[in-house]
Amino acid sequence: MSSLHRTPAPAVDVTEYFDIDNGLVDRGIFGDTALYQQELRRVFAPSWLFLAHTSQFRKPGDFFTTYMGEDPVIVTMGKDRRIRAFLNACRHRGMRVCRADAGAAKAFTCSYHGWAYDTSGKLINVPNREGYPESFDESRWGLREVARLDTYKGLIFATWNPDAPALTEALGGMTWYMDAMLDRDPEGTEVVGGVHKWVLEGNWKLAAEQFSSDWYHVNISHASALMVMSPTGKGPKAEIVQTPGRQYTDPNGHGAGFPTHPKSRFDDRVVHQYYDYGQLRERLGDGRVEGPMTTGHANVFPNFSYLPVNGSIRVWHPKGPDKMEVWAWTVVDKSMPDEVKNAQRLYNLRTFGPTGIFEQDDGENWSECQATAHGFMAGGMTLNYQMGIGMSAEDGVHPGTTGHLYSDGAARGFYSRWRDLMNTPAWHEKAADER
Repeated sequence: MSSLHRTPAPAVDVTEYFDIDNGLVDRGIFGDTALYQQELRRVFAPSWLFLAHTSQFRKPGDFFTTYMGEDPVIVTMGKDRRIRAFLNACRHRGMRVCRADAGAAKAFTCSYHGWAYDTSGKLINVPNREGYPESFDESRWGLREVARLDTYKGLIFATWNPDAPALTEALGGMTWYMDAMLDRDPEGTEVVGGVHKWVLEGNWKLAAEQFSSDWYHVNISHASALMVMSPTGKGPKAEIVQTPGRQYTDPNGHGAGFPTHPKSRFDDRVVHQYYDYGQLRERLGDGRVEGPMTTGHANVFPNFSYLPVNGSIRVWHPKGPDKMEVWAWTVVDKSMPDEVKNAQRLYNLRTFGPTGIFEQDDGENWSECQATAHGFMAGGMTLNYQMGIGMSAEDGVHPGTTGHLYSDGAARGFYSRWRDLMNTPAWHEKAADER
């Protein structure tokens, strides 16, 4: 047999951690080790997870290594130019077969005992093959491939769940908002400048929920950055600080917030001057150009986030209940001139790169939230997510349910989805029950 069966670990009912209708969340969801292990198998394993951008794969053999939850993954283009993703673990002893971040290869060879796999995941070399029994069948010992892989306008997603809905169904109404960043150019998007990675002491959900719903922190946490970036050096004008805006809450756990003030546009002058806003209105419509194309924020459940005006896309890789690893790219329109692409890249680095003037504020906040969660009293607190309760509706401009920009609505939606997945046996648990 090429596989064995394990009995699923006992599940924790997380219902008692939430009173979503009244906006109450138990802080224990950020630090409990048992809950963390459960979310790896019930939130990350069944969900569509972002892997990479299609522009990272230009010829057969190109590869990029990443994670799905804490599972290491190789994403590669085969000889047929099809992009595939595999568990980055040798079927012999489990060591990673690819230890480079990215590159090009004809095969992936484990440096422990030399088992080798081609770019389609097939086992192609076993040293000392004659030492194995006649029943040994190489075709059954290839790399473990993801159950489903699909793309959405340049973004590559995959899931281990063979019963998962189609990617577009999982993204749902969020695609209208995503297109404000991904569909500005008929030629699509590409990533520039490589991948920036850094580690933070904090639970991944703290970052994901903020990018879903939290404009509330901007004027407080980023006050010094806003002052530095303002033309006068005294900070933005009052009408910008108290900007009007909307927040979208998707039933699949996604969320997006965005100002609707006419000056909430591309902050980098070179990028701003490049765009023909009349053409953008014709392509995307007034609602998108005046809304989610602005200086907003968004999260695709569970852990893929983006900032449309900065061109920042990022993943919050979980590394335990108290740690996350941030991976960030800069995405640009393909038809942009090189000088505009470079301007967007530099602007993104200065603001939301690992040393960016905004990014450092966020990391400090999340780390502080996590640090106080270890105390007996502080760790048992009930947290308040009540802002915006009863104030959401369909506004006729932005599809789906939206509320005021300053709201916890999308965070409540995020945790509703998290709670439901945590309380629902995943496909692998259902399969075990049927045996």
